[in-house]
Amino acid sequence: MKAAKVMGSVMALLVAGSLLAGCGGGGSKSASEGGKLDRSKQFVTVLTGPTSGIYFPIGGAFSKVAGEMGYKTSSTATGATVENINGILTGKGEMAIAMSDSVIQCQEAFGAFEGKKKEEDLRVMMGLWPNVVQIVTTEDTGIKKFSDLKGRKVGVGAPNSGVELNARMIFEANNMSYQDAKVDYLSYGEAIDQIKNGQCDVAFVTSGLGNATIKELGTMKKIRFIPIEKDAMDRLTKKYPFYMPYKIPKESYDTDVDTPTAAVMNVMLVDKKLPDDVVYDLLTGIYSEKGLETIGASHATAKREIKLDTGLRGIKGTSLKLHPGAEKFWKEKGML
Repeated sequence: MKAAKVMGSVMALLVAGSLLAGCGGGGSKSASEGGKLDRSKQFVTVLTGPTSGIYFPIGGAFSKVAGEMGYKTSSTATGATVENINGILTGKGEMAIAMSDSVIQCQEAFGAFEGKKKEEDLRVMMGLWPNVVQIVTTEDTGIKKFSDLKGRKVGVGAPNSGVELNARMIFEANNMSYQDAKVDYLSYGEAIDQIKNGQCDVAFVTSGLGNATIKELGTMKKIRFIPIEKDAMDRLTKKYPFYMPYKIPKESYDTDVDTPTAAVMNVMLVDKKLPDDVVYDLLTGIYSEKGLETIGASHATAKREIKLDTGLRGIKGTSLKLHPGAEKFWKEKGML
């Protein structure tokens, strides 16, 4: 009898320990009460990007999915990647779209984050779509290759934005620097407006294919993309392995040829403090038939690229860290 009582006590302790581990004792967090998640008590703000860019409509669609699931939700226009990283770290949003290269730079304190402390609190829930470096000009400028940028007016993106970080690295990969050109820190929407007016020659646009501002420019002038040639690509990917070779198909903007370039993945950041079961639940809703339909309707890139089987592109094999709720989701899908 005494042995049975001891065994019962041991079992009770084991059960209690497992419950504590599942409810925060081991770092896990839960928003559920009595095993049921009350979505109406959880607010989900999605940090997107400028209204002229692709982040804005796609981020809005993620917010719409969360709202349709029963969460209190909103989406916010931002300056995109770097502002979104800071927004996640300072509690201004629960989800945020960002370029994976910038997230890794923030984690490891290099590039735009040189001299700052390494950031250990960034968490990712899913990969999104390739962000394609599109260096756009018009045929009337006579610019055909990267070295032709010397002495020309170039819009490189807002200071320390994801676009501008890419521009710096690509100048470097081509053995050039900003001092070689007349650089202006314009968002790509502003830079393309100035190309229309003849006040700018080239704009760096890091975005999904089918960017609306480039398409609009193409209705006014014959556009051309400046290639990233193989030697420069080799230097770029050797030093910054989060880049991958890519091409801009001529069909994307009705140009004469396909253009070799580089791409990095966009990822969805999630607040580290967001409960595990909320993150798991959001992913379940996002990858439902209805969720994917809502997201796909926001932009052709989202419809083409955001799928369950591509959800870990740009995450696996990198130093990016999954949120525990996302890790559970992807393990159950057999993808980790």
